[in-house]
Amino acid sequence: MEWMLMPLKRYAEFSGRSRRQEFWMFMLLLLIIWMVAFFGIMVMGVGALSMAGANADGSPRVAGMMGMFASMGIIAVILGIVWLALLIPTLAVQIRRLHDTDRSGWWIMIYWGPAILSWIVNIAGAANQSTGLIMLAGLCSLLALIASIVLLVFWCLPGTNGPNNYGPDPLGGAGNLSQTFQ
Repeated sequence: MEWMLMPLKRYAEFSGRSRRQEFWMFMLLLLIIWMVAFFGIMVMGVGALSMAGANADGSPRVAGMMGMFASMGIIAVILGIVWLALLIPTLAVQIRRLHDTDRSGWWIMIYWGPAILSWIVNIAGAANQSTGLIMLAGLCSLLALIASIVLLVFWCLPGTNGPNNYGPDPLGGAGNLSQTFQ
């Protein structure tokens, strides 16, 4: 558990290095959080749908439908807040993991650049109903997918032995975590 929570303790620390264990245990924590959230959405959605049946005359129950959409909206807001709260420590641990492999944290932009551009172009394309913009958004999404594979490979590589440009080796030969990150 200590490894899972370490990036939250180092919330906005973009300097230094992070071991693979710290990185992957935090990614596991994020996976667990999003799986629980997904399960919660499914349970609430099924419950709301069961309330949103039809009246005896066959007309839909408006109150049930409104309750379903309201609960989904509340869940979406909560998930958005959780996503924003976890965005900074996620980016920080990803950048520190790149530092451990002696790469600049700016490598993260090979994913975020095309991803953000895709979102912007997608919104503009949907608003204008422009096929060209929608195709450009698809190309940006493809580039973001390729970039995420490249970053995944970088994050799986072992860190450099000894100190590098970004700090001392997090393995460092210290006996425990409190000695390693002092």
